[in-house]
Formats: sequence, structure tokens, C-alpha cells
Amino acid sequence: MVLNYIWIAFFVIAFVVAVVQTFVYGNTGIWTDIMNASFSSARSAFDISLGLTGVLTLWLGLMKIGERGGVVAVLSRWISPLFSRLFPGVPKGHPALGSMFMNVSANMLGLDNAATPLGLKAMRELQELNPKKDTATDAMLMFLVLNASGLTLIPIGVMTYRAQMGAANPSDVFLPILIATFMATFVGLLALCIKQRINIFDRVILLWGLGLTAFVGGVFYYFSSLPEEKISSYSAFAANSILFTIIVIFIVAGFVKRINVYDAFIEGAKEGFKTAVMIIPYLVAILVAIGIFRASGAMDYIVEGFVAVFGWLGIDTEFVGALPTALMKSLSGSGSRGMMVDAMSAYGVDSFVGRVACTVQGSTDTTFYILAVYFGSVGVRKTRYAVGYALLADVIGAISAITVSYFFFK
Repeated sequence: MVLNYIWIAFFVIAFVVAVVQTFVYGNTGIWTDIMNASFSSARSAFDISLGLTGVLTLWLGLMKIGERGGVVAVLSRWISPLFSRLFPGVPKGHPALGSMFMNVSANMLGLDNAATPLGLKAMRELQELNPKKDTATDAMLMFLVLNASGLTLIPIGVMTYRAQMGAANPSDVFLPILIATFMATFVGLLALCIKQRINIFDRVILLWGLGLTAFVGGVFYYFSSLPEEKISSYSAFAANSILFTIIVIFIVAGFVKRINVYDAFIEGAKEGFKTAVMIIPYLVAILVAIGIFRASGAMDYIVEGFVAVFGWLGIDTEFVGALPTALMKSLSGSGSRGMMVDAMSAYGVDSFVGRVACTVQGSTDTTFYILAVYFGSVGVRKTRYAVGYALLADVIGAISAITVSYFFFK
């Protein structure tokens, strides 16, 4: 229901802003901009879905091999002590546990193309347990917030953009992003655990929480000790080598189990194609609304409002140039990347604003894209409180990114 109101608000606000632009500032071209944005956003949504088709086909085919080979079952048993507490509605040993774990692992490695198909597979498996097919379950909400908070250990994409734009040290945002994304995930999960009355003082949850904190701290310590020029290459090596190792393990496990690996892949790949087609309407709906909102100039007014408020409060406003990236991050992945690149171009790739924008970009994932694609893939329309808690993680991620950037770059 909340997503319904937000979707309507995008159109209504865009219309009001366009009316103001026309009758106050005489900008009659705004209507053309808005309609062009609607068409280009619809085309972009289809292109994204088309691009996802190949990736979904590949990864769901590989996951089917992993299921038949018993690897996913092993992962499910391994992660079961923690996930059985975070997802009490999912039976122990259920395939959804393994898929969720694989999705979270891919996100942590910064491998978005692999994470999305695994997440969609997990949603389909969670939907099998859902007694009300149009309403999100507690397990779905927990999984969605975990995705939206976007815990990322290796932000390959951001560092690649910085390298392409000639940054003196493309990986200088690595540690700030690690801190910001960890804070977003920690607060998002903590808030949702309280909402769903999950005992956060359970011994297993505490041990996993402390273990993850220690692991993130270890990664922080290791990469902070590396020469600056090595961080980016080591990150890419770690992420991609781990990913390909998993693929080989799946295939070898299938061979050892004496299953027909090729046939298993084809069966899973067919599921990927069906899923890609199903998400097209949901993706068109959300991206068109966001595109119209941007084209109307509403986003510019919001940024100017923040500048005025922060200035009135006496808060340093040097970071404000990165706010468009922060505000767009929840709405559109491509939009926020564009804002990040624009900030680096306008202020300098190694400027404070440029670095803040990069840190914000890596702090969380794209909330509304995730909600549209993940819920849309299983036909869930009633998302309950998913939006509010996902946006909480976004806000914490953005605040953490800005705060830690002042510590590292000022």
C-alpha cells in the first residue's frame, strides 16, 4: 500500500512542479521533457529486463545444478542456525535458505549481476511458503531489507568508475564505503528484528553479529595495510575468483552426484527467462514514475531545500553537492550512478564532493528497484512496512557515508 501512495506521489508532485515551471517561470518545454522522460524510462526498463534475461538464465541454471548436486542443501544447513532465527517462518533445510545465503554473499562481493538472479530465486521459494500470495511475509520483508541495505565488502563498480575518470587513487573510498554499508545493514536489521519481535540477544544471533563485525573489521584492517594501488586489483581478484570457484563447485558436485548437469542447467535457465518477462511491468511502472519525477525538476527543488535548511542550521554544506546521489540512490541505480559521475565531473574526481558521492553510492542498494523487481517477480502487491524500513537503512547509509567522508577526506 505504501508503494502505491509513493508511486502516485511521483506523478502528482511532478505535475504540480511542471505547472509551477510553466506559469511562474514560463518554461513550457517542461511538458516535453516529462513526456520524453516517460518514454525513455519505459524503454530503459525494458532494456534492463532484457539485459537481466541472459544473467537470470545463466545463474538460475547454475543454481539448479547446485540444488541437484546438493551444494545448496549444504549451504542451507550451514546457515540454518542464524537464518532460522532471522526467518522463523522458513523451515530448517528449506532451499530458500541456501538461495538467500548465496544472494547475500554475491552482494557482499559487489557482484550485482549474480546477486539479482539468486535473490529472485529466493523470493520464488519464499513465495511457496506464503499463505497469502499477494501479501509479503515477514521473511520476505527481512530479506528485502537485507538486500536494500546492500552490505558490500568489495565495491568494485564504484572503484571502476573512479579509475575510468582518472582518480589518483580509485580505491580511496573503499574503507569509507565499508563502514557506511555496514552501519546501514546493522541498523536496518536491528530495527526490523525489533519490529518482528525477534530476540536480538539470542546466543546464535549475537555470535553471528560479533563474528560478522570481526570479519568486517579484519577486512578493514587488511585492506588498510595494503598499498593504495593494490586495493582495487586485490578486491576484483577476490570477488571474481570466489565467484568462479563457486560455479566450478556446483558443476563438480553435480558430476559427482551423477546428475545430467547440462539438462539441470537448461531446466533452471527456463525459469530465469520466465522470471525476466514477469518483472517487466513492475520495472516499467517504477522507472517511468522516477523518470518523470526527475524531469519535472522536483529533485532539484528538494536539493535546494536541503541546502537552505542546512545553511539555516549552521551545518557545513560542502557535502550538499553529493546530495543528488544520495536522494537518487533509493529511486534508481542508473540515476544515482549518473549523479555520482556528474558530481565527479563537476567538482573533480578527487574532490571532497566527488568522494562523498562515491561513498554514498556504495553505502546501500537501490530500494525501489529491489522492491519492484523482487516483489514483482512473485506477484506480491501488499508490501506492508517494507518501504519504511528499507528507507531507514538508506538514510542511515547516507548519513554514515557523509559522516565518515568528513573523517577520511577533510
